Amino acid sequence: MVSICAVTIAAIVLGAYLTGLIGSEGTSYDPVIDPQNFSGPIDNPYFPLVPGTTFLYEGVSEDGPERNEMTVTNDTKVIMGVACVVVWDRVWLTGDLVEETYDWYSQDNDGNVWYFGEDSKELANGVVVSTEGSWEAGVDGAKPGIVMLAEPKIGDEYRQEYYKGEAEDMAEVLALDVTVTVPYGSYVNCLQTKDWTPLEKDVAEQKFYASGIGLVEEFVVEGGTGQMKLVSITTS
Repeated sequence: MVSICAVTIAAIVLGAYLTGLIGSEGTSYDPVIDPQNFSGPIDNPYFPLVPGTTFLYEGVSEDGPERNEMTVTNDTKVIMGVACVVVWDRVWLTGDLVEETYDWYSQDNDGNVWYFGEDSKELANGVVVSTEGSWEAGVDGAKPGIVMLAEPKIGDEYRQEYYKGEAEDMAEVLALDVTVTVPYGSYVNCLQTKDWTPLEKDVAEQKFYASGIGLVEEFVVEGGTGQMKLVSITTS
């Protein structure tokens, strides 16, 4: 039997663990990463990453029709002592491949999904023209962030990444009961977030996550127009 005292201590430890991760832009940020706190698959219901799964999104941006394929690979990359799942993300604009990124994720023992960085390339006519936005936790002061909380609550605000002046994405939980319909299906009780970066204060998106599926829709709400919707999920 687990004592009440033990449960209380565990809650205090968890609270300290997340201190600075949930808060406003002005909150000091210095996450403590212990590799022993990370193990097992990424099975957070709002952000499941099963190797061999490919998510296909289609939509439109201010520059034209877009297609986004996100494939969860069987590869891993060790960052700060933590084994991270490698996700291969590609974006096509009006039929041309314009971005290719390898993202690195891991889930802690409490169920929070962390983002440890990305190797991002912008392409033009098949040639890499920029690697802006690339970063790796533990390198040059970069720090990992949380892309999905284990127990999101309305009003929670958290850092998804932190590489000062380069990658500072944040998110806030807006709702937990939204109904969303996309080409792949209709979903109830979806998680709704607002996503932005202090580096571009006039730009913001809203994203919707369905339990057991993950991201199903996103659209720009400030600083432009554009949207993406889940079209299919395939496994290999």
